[in-house]
Parts: sequence; structure tokens; C-alpha cells
Amino acid sequence: MEENRPLNLDLWNEWTDINAQSALYRLEEFKHGENKLNQLEREEVGDVNGRSLLHFQCHFGMDTLSWARLGAQVTGVDFSDRAIQLARELSRETGIPGRFICCDLYDLPKHLEEQFDIIYTSYGVLTWLSDLTRWAGLIDHYLKPGGLFYIAEFHHFALMFDEDAPEPRLLYPYFAKDVIVCPTQGSYSDKDAPMKTKESYEWQHTMGEIITVLCQAGLRIEFLHEHPFSVYQQLAFLQPNAEHNYALPPDMVDFPLMYSIRARKPA
Repeated sequence: MEENRPLNLDLWNEWTDINAQSALYRLEEFKHGENKLNQLEREEVGDVNGRSLLHFQCHFGMDTLSWARLGAQVTGVDFSDRAIQLARELSRETGIPGRFICCDLYDLPKHLEEQFDIIYTSYGVLTWLSDLTRWAGLIDHYLKPGGLFYIAEFHHFALMFDEDAPEPRLLYPYFAKDVIVCPTQGSYSDKDAPMKTKESYEWQHTMGEIITVLCQAGLRIEFLHEHPFSVYQQLAFLQPNAEHNYALPPDMVDFPLMYSIRARKPA
């Protein structure tokens, strides 16, 4: 992980500026009051008013501050210094209170001591983590007794496919153990954006691994939901549906595109 971190950091610093200007992120709409959270996570997390919330891998903080708009006391963590700088600027500009910490997630205990009612993370986060056992240990460390952990994430089966292919084409192994080097062209929010960083270093994780590390950390799984839709056009052949999400074409054999997990630390 350590040897790959500088290149991934360069990538995410570039992506921060690209994403902030993209139509996908709708930054100006957020500044004018739009809540960036999807219906899925708002319904499955539930009421956050008055509760402390720690957001792992928060990027430039729009989701973090959207939870704050719903009444949470928020702290966001990300390793991209450009993203955290922008998150702090957004907090000041909008007047939405939020604390943002710039560090590698695995180094968070060097920067933060308290515990939280809720730990939240979402969408394209786990592929950047090499060690899920340590990740689950951080969740246990930072959750208060009785606290809630929630993740909404792109399904790792769907991550096996070539995201740019016009038809389904398997590209990545499900049971990959080693780092996967992926060529980079633009950002996921703007494929045509010029980039200096030409590749990323990512890790594939199985559903069994994710559930196992959470259980081994002592959390009690309340649900695992697998979803036939995506909040983002993660594969080129997905089509928009009536719910403003993306789904497989109706004539295609279906498979899960996303999943969500809610777990609780015993009181």
C-alpha cells in the first residue's frame, strides 16, 4: 500500500479539481442548498439529527456536509490534501459546520481520538484499501457502543466488468489477491479530462471478505442488501430508469450492481 500511495494521491488530487467542475457532482447546486445524498442511504441510515457522524474517505465533503444539513455533527476524513482543502472551503462558504481531517485512513488514530454514533462510507471506497481487516478494526475503534456502521458500495461482482465496454466484458478477476494496476483516462466524472496520472493501484475484495472482517471486528450485521440498480453509470451499457438511477438493459440477465450493509457495535 505505502509504495502505491503517492501515485493514488496524485490521482485523487487531480480528480478533485475535475470532479468539482463536473456535471456529475453538481457543486453549484449543492452550494445553493441541494442535498447530495441519495434516497437509498438516507432511508437506510435513518435519522441523524443530533448524532455524531464520522465519514471515511469523504472526498471533498459534499456528502459529509449533506449529513450535517440533516442535523448530524460531522467529521470527514480523506487522504487527498486537495479534497480536504476544498471540503473546508465548502464548509466556510456554505456556513455548514464540519470538521475535516487529511490523513491516510489507516493513520487516523494518530489524528483523532473520540468515538462516534455513526460511521458512514460510500461508493467507490473499498477498492482503494489494501487491508480490510485494519479497516474493520478502525470501525470498531471509532464506534461508540451501540453505534451504527453503514456502507453503500458498488458491488464487487460488477467491478469485474470493463466499465467502458459497450457490452458486458469481464476484465478483472473476482478473487484477485494482488494489487490491480488500472490505466486511467480522465476521471469517472469526465472521461475526456486531461490527466497527468496515467494509472491507479486498486484492490478487489469479495463479499465474503467484507462480511467476515466486520463480524470479526465484533459488529452485528443488521442487513446486507444487494441492488439491481446503481446511483451512477458505472458501466457503459447501463441505462437510466424511472427512479433516476441506472440499471441493466431489460433483455440482459441481471446481476447486482450495488450493495449496502448496516451493522451495529454491541452496546
